[in-house]
Amino acid sequence: MANNNNKQEPQLNTAANHHESRQNRTARCCCCLFSLIWYLLISIIILVLLIILVLYIILQPRSFTFHVNQANLTTFNYLNNTTMLRYNLVLNFTIHNPNKKLAIYFDEARGHALYQEKEFAAATPLTAPWFSYLLYTKERVSMSVVFSGNKLVVLDVDDFEGDMKKGIFGIDVKIYFLIRFRIGNVIGNNLINNAMAKCGIKVPFNSSTKNGTIVLFEPTKCEVDF
Repeated sequence: MANNNNKQEPQLNTAANHHESRQNRTARCCCCLFSLIWYLLISIIILVLLIILVLYIILQPRSFTFHVNQANLTTFNYLNNTTMLRYNLVLNFTIHNPNKKLAIYFDEARGHALYQEKEFAAATPLTAPWFSYLLYTKERVSMSVVFSGNKLVVLDVDDFEGDMKKGIFGIDVKIYFLIRFRIGNVIGNNLINNAMAKCGIKVPFNSSTKNGTIVLFEPTKCEVDF
């Protein structure tokens, strides 16, 4: 009986060793597979970053520029007893695409006008040709926007009357865009970007005069968040 037990022990040890060996091989395979996936993921990320860098260097994307060339404020009356502001503001502006390889496709543009940091007018969306308009490379175009109507808004009457005496009103204009880029005939349909032009302008009221001289609007370059 003792001899039989001695013969079975090596067999049990051999089976245990085989089982442990299989577990080690399985663990090593899992580890190798994980490492392969990790290296592959890192390689893809590096490749994508390199492609983006190369495209950036080749295309050199730049923001468009936005200038208000003329502003006419023919109506700007505030009735304090009703807090009603009547207004008529016409802006003529120039937009320029400085890119050499990228055209800019405007899907939509929304304009807002503020006085004393309070919005009193909106044009949503702006009229053609803003909607679905393509600004080609190095192109410069002139356009206009009209804010006209009336709105209930609470203003500081003293500041309003002071500006009326000076004949100049400080107005902030914000125009929001939805844009896409175009390279050749390819438009990035899935790459819609938000952009905003912010213009702090000093607008003479209805050809105001100062010391007998007509006050003219000074062309203003706007800040563009791109």
